[in-house]
Amino acid sequence: RSSPRGSTVGSFAVADYVVFALMLLVSAAVGVYYAWTDRSQRSSGDFLTGGRRLTALPVSMSLTASFMSAITVLANPAEVYRYGASIGYYAVSYVFTMLVTSEVFLPVFYKLSITSTYEYLELRFNRATRLLGTMLFIVQTILYTGIVIYAPALALNQVTGMDLWGAVISTGVVCTFYCTMGGLKAVVWTDVIQLGVMLAGFLAVIIRSVVLQGGVITIISDSQHGGRLNLTDFDANPLRRHTFWTLSIGGTFIWLSVYGINQAQVQRYISCKNMTHARLSLYINLLGLWSVLVSSVFAGMCLFSVYKSCDPWTTGLISAPDQLMPYLVMDILGDYPGLPGLFVAAAYSGSLSTVSSSINALAAVTVEDIIRPYSNFSEKHLSWISKGMSLFYGVLCIGMAGLASLMGGILQATISIFGIIGGPLLGLFTLGILCPLANSKGALSGLVSGLALSLWVGIGAQIYPPPPDMSRPLPLSTDGCNFTMTTHGLNWTSSALPMLADLYSLSYLYFSPLGTIVAICVGLIVSILTGNELHTVPFNTSVLPAQIKSRSGHLDLKKNRDMTFGNANPAFSDFEVLKPFGVVLYKGMAIKKMNNAVSG
Repeated sequence: RSSPRGSTVGSFAVADYVVFALMLLVSAAVGVYYAWTDRSQRSSGDFLTGGRRLTALPVSMSLTASFMSAITVLANPAEVYRYGASIGYYAVSYVFTMLVTSEVFLPVFYKLSITSTYEYLELRFNRATRLLGTMLFIVQTILYTGIVIYAPALALNQVTGMDLWGAVISTGVVCTFYCTMGGLKAVVWTDVIQLGVMLAGFLAVIIRSVVLQGGVITIISDSQHGGRLNLTDFDANPLRRHTFWTLSIGGTFIWLSVYGINQAQVQRYISCKNMTHARLSLYINLLGLWSVLVSSVFAGMCLFSVYKSCDPWTTGLISAPDQLMPYLVMDILGDYPGLPGLFVAAAYSGSLSTVSSSINALAAVTVEDIIRPYSNFSEKHLSWISKGMSLFYGVLCIGMAGLASLMGGILQATISIFGIIGGPLLGLFTLGILCPLANSKGALSGLVSGLALSLWVGIGAQIYPPPPDMSRPLPLSTDGCNFTMTTHGLNWTSSALPMLADLYSLSYLYFSPLGTIVAICVGLIVSILTGNELHTVPFNTSVLPAQIKSRSGHLDLKKNRDMTFGNANPAFSDFEVLKPFGVVLYKGMAIKKMNNAVSG
């Protein structure tokens, strides 16, 4: 095949398959290692949280890798190529996300010593709220994980010729294997390795592009002249797809729903050996997020510099934008055996890190929220059940990848739903932590209302896409092409828009803030209307440690005592848990010790 540069596009060679296979083998070996060294694991807590003995550095790298999927490796550079480097504004949202997570959410979850994030919802509200939150998380994670496995495999298959289902099944099986064998420790340390592979893949593309184009200055100059360095867009119009404000504000809410409350991320930082390491892991992770973002943005600038005069998508050399990076790799690295394999390994490292995090998190919430409360299994049995659930969800996610292959255009809508669900859940947890007067009726009403509105707007945006002037890609050129081409027609048409057109045209980055704000507002209004609500919290469960010391900021309560609280449950409201010494009851809220369980 000829490339726009006038050279021949390479193909996947034996050396590339060897590099890819080596990455899979190393990941599997980590699982075997921790299965052997931790073979004396006797509790589900050891399996799911690493015995809460992990340190900041590996956890921080795992936090970075967990949601930097292959979609990031392939889609971010393509985004810069088509829309410009404005996605670099995500760097601002990362800062606010880490500050709020470390100062608001982390102290609550860490000091309660919970394994599942959704345990908090029962402690603060009731069991129904906990189960609804758990089920929403399970549904969104299975959908998202299947797509994370399938989408990059499809893009890479169409460009490199790598076997589609061989790649899907091998990555799914290896990921399931080391999750089931090694638990959270294996997941964390494979994430560390995979983050290194991701950055190495970006580095290979960047270095070769810089050499070909004659230096970094040339790439920056090409991007500037092509309008790709659009970093001065401060338009406050919420209908604009990407501006400083949509990426900074919307991005903060989206990433807070990931780092603040998502089980996959929370499970990592609460596995640290103390609060200092947990907080430090979040801030070191900030450096990792910036590194991945800068690498992906500059890779997109390299992509534009190489193809600025002859766009491979417009000319029909590729069929979709997410094939741009694999095409560039085969074009400029095809003559270097093993380097295309390194980039494919980088893309799949993104998938493996996300899928393994999801499998481990799904196993945790299933055991802690669904199985443990309704059974009397021993810790040893729960440990085996946790491994069984990892295996079950691994197989289910591979099956979901198969279903994703039949979904076609629904893929983008499904990925959007992942963010749409996260917003209302963020609102629910924020309501519980920062609003002492919120009760269970308000919590459920807020969650359902926020979810309904987010889904309505998200689905409406798929049916009535935003106006072209709000989301039109930057121009691409074919003036420098020296071969006959078949162009893709880019026809911008507008459907007849309903009265709510502006709401449907809202930037997709504002779907999450919309769901969060509605959940909080409705939750507060309903809580005020329904009044104070007593709530029994069973301390004779394994949700809390046997004794919680007030000196460390916990409640000074003994095990086997049920407590009935008012709305401002002092154990689980941020106003109280964050007190440096002891517990002070929030003014006007009731708490009394009960000898017998009293229903609220």
